[in-house]
Amino acid sequence: MPALRPAAARREPPTAVGVRVPLLSLLVALLALLVALPGTAYASPTASGKRPAHPERDWLGSTVRGHEHPTGRMPPPSLTASVEGVDVSSHNGNVPWSTLWNSGNRFAYVKATEGTSYTNPYFAQQYNGSYDVGMIRGAYHFALPDNSSGADQATYFATHGGGWSGDGRTLPGVLDIEYNPYGSVCYGMGAGALTDWIADFLRTYRARTGRDAVIYTATGWWKQCTGNYGGFGSTDPLWAPRYGSSVGELPAGWGFHTFWQYTDTGPTVGDHNRFNGAYSRLQALADG
Repeated sequence: MPALRPAAARREPPTAVGVRVPLLSLLVALLALLVALPGTAYASPTASGKRPAHPERDWLGSTVRGHEHPTGRMPPPSLTASVEGVDVSSHNGNVPWSTLWNSGNRFAYVKATEGTSYTNPYFAQQYNGSYDVGMIRGAYHFALPDNSSGADQATYFATHGGGWSGDGRTLPGVLDIEYNPYGSVCYGMGAGALTDWIADFLRTYRARTGRDAVIYTATGWWKQCTGNYGGFGSTDPLWAPRYGSSVGELPAGWGFHTFWQYTDTGPTVGDHNRFNGAYSRLQALADG
């Protein structure tokens, strides 16, 4: 006859430890499932913010020459009112601002950020240095639309050098959106998705700073990747790159350009620009 366990042993309730262990295992399993589900904070592409592979090689127009066919001709002296200026990024290192000022440059734009994880390590020397010699200065953001949302990148930019102050010498921030330096030209996005991303950035930047951002873009890229969308020209100034004797065709929606990047091989820093107007109009743009 088999031995029977005492009845009391059969009815003994589980201990507190015995309850906690299975529950803990269940919670861990549930958390792992949530992480794996699409649409969660962990899986969202707009929250990735992964660091770009080579942000030091990405600057205003760094992809233009490889996709378009500049003539190599420098533009003639402007027959209308204009102001000379430069744009710089970390690849320029410490910039000799006095040299640029003495050669007639009166404004500068400095790369501040890229994506949501990179800031220019030379930003202070470049942004403050241009201001200290007397230039009107501003900051720009190199956009990576497939990295994180437009709102996330506008917020990152506005809080890492891209803000605006009404001191009369700070220009509105620039959204630099051009050929993708990391892969597919249009970032693997359709025209509608890209224009939505741009609108998200512009809307957020205005909410954070009170200013409409300048859009830097090449006409060729704009036509290919946004379907030549014309909805931003009434609010956001255009900065057009074209390395030749004239600014050429503009993207849809803009009847004129505000800035023209006319060369990437100019003296001292490479990138040289003209503001399309008198110095007083440049001051008015800074004033807001």
